[in-house]
Amino acid sequence: ARERLAKHDAEVAAAKTAIQENEIAIKNLELDIGTRRQTITRLKQQQFETRKNEEYQAINHEVSRYNGEVDELETRELELMENGDRLARELEAAESAYATTHAGVQDEIKALEERATKFRAEADGLEAERAGLAAEADPDLLSLYDRLLATRGAPVVVGITESRQCTGCHVRATPATMVRVQGGKELVQCENCSRMLYPA
Repeated sequence: ARERLAKHDAEVAAAKTAIQENEIAIKNLELDIGTRRQTITRLKQQQFETRKNEEYQAINHEVSRYNGEVDELETRELELMENGDRLARELEAAESAYATTHAGVQDEIKALEERATKFRAEADGLEAERAGLAAEADPDLLSLYDRLLATRGAPVVVGITESRQCTGCHVRATPATMVRVQGGKELVQCENCSRMLYPA
């Protein structure tokens, strides 16, 4: 989720940067066009004041050249404006994708927080239940259980099948162990893994 959000955030940032660069390019073209138009106005004033035909023709040629440059720059400006419209649409799409992803991530976070709260409540309930049961249990038996839990991990109490197989370590127990488990009068541990056994 974080990767998707970061990807869409980067796309929004890239779109904003592209729009800014496009706007700067348009402003630079507008300055170039303005400068050339001022030059055209100045040249026309000179043309109006000149008395010689050669100077008049030379100035006329310069005015035509500057007019051609202005036309090219204005065409480029229109292209940049169209590009700006396209970039604005891309930014809008990127922001929409970011907003959708952000909302989805927020929903996921909320769901995970709710699950974590639920699991904490369940764990607290189980801890309280365990404390109540531990208070009633034989301290030696509880100590053995805790040691096995620490060394073997859960489950500590496992079944033994009719074929004398411990369901914890899957090793066959001796017939005597099976008889003791079925008798139900004492705590019996697996000879291999030491887990506590009950008839499965």
